[in-house]
Amino acid sequence: MERIVVLGGYGAVGREAATALAEWCPGAVVVAGRDPAKARTVAGAASLRVDLSDDADLERALDGADAVLMCVERDNVRIARACVERGVHYVDVSASYDVLVAIETLDELAAEHSATAVLSVGLAPGVTNLLARHCAERSGGADVRIGVLVGMGERHGPASIEWTLDGFARVGPSSQMDFPQPYGTRTVHRFPFSDQQTLPGTLGVERVTTGMCLDSRALTTVLAAARRPVVTRLLSAPRVRAAASALLTRAHVGGDGFAVTVTSGAHTASFTGRRQSRATGLAAALVVRQLDALPAGVRHIDEVIEPVGFLTELAGHGFDLDLGAVHHEAE
Repeated sequence: MERIVVLGGYGAVGREAATALAEWCPGAVVVAGRDPAKARTVAGAASLRVDLSDDADLERALDGADAVLMCVERDNVRIARACVERGVHYVDVSASYDVLVAIETLDELAAEHSATAVLSVGLAPGVTNLLARHCAERSGGADVRIGVLVGMGERHGPASIEWTLDGFARVGPSSQMDFPQPYGTRTVHRFPFSDQQTLPGTLGVERVTTGMCLDSRALTTVLAAARRPVVTRLLSAPRVRAAASALLTRAHVGGDGFAVTVTSGAHTASFTGRRQSRATGLAAALVVRQLDALPAGVRHIDEVIEPVGFLTELAGHGFDLDLGAVHHEAE
């Protein structure tokens, strides 16, 4: 590819993706956003000022582009449409189901223009989807359970924090899941990750549930309190939400480790490491690198990427992958 545009390429995830792509595809990466000064800090990448609300700016950004990696959540459907109409490949790291399902409607348009759009790209969704496919294929399509452990010691971008706050209003029931050491058995709370809504259709399984916990057990208890109506009402108040967002931006309680574990029937698999933003960015970059070999149309990552090879390559960047453990349900 001669021109890869990374929209939001100087954010927590975008910077990781852009840095990797600039190393793999020298001279091809353009980091685009409202602040060119920040964009210029990504080594090996060109910078471009783009206001995504301005059609002329967007047109200029897409001119000559082979692929666009969307690392912000702003007018994603409009941006995706603009890309596929021009035959430009599109990859999106959004974790919001309503955004993803809207982009899915562009499937025929993308196929018509020989463009590939890949969704559910990152850690969760993304790595979770691939682990789920790996386990479900070996269990004969049994229900899938996903656990995501997040380290709060890492600096998370504003979009990630806003998405998390939105999810607090939809925290569901709790359950126990076994994570790789040093985390062990943890209480996870069902959280609105999009994988549990897309995977039943893409994998042909009846039920998928995704639970989240934080590396700090104390903060996980706070997460459980978000289910209470009074907390939901408080977070809907602009001042309270702004204060909560500011607190999560500044507070770094815990470490920067993460863990994802998936079980289906007697099969379980896991992916662990440090800095989930890096894992998400690298996963997105690896997908971009494979775009030319993928079929045209709009697909989720688990529909077009073979899990074992992709996850093994991703793990080679300093993460731990276990695809062979066996999970025994309690009798």
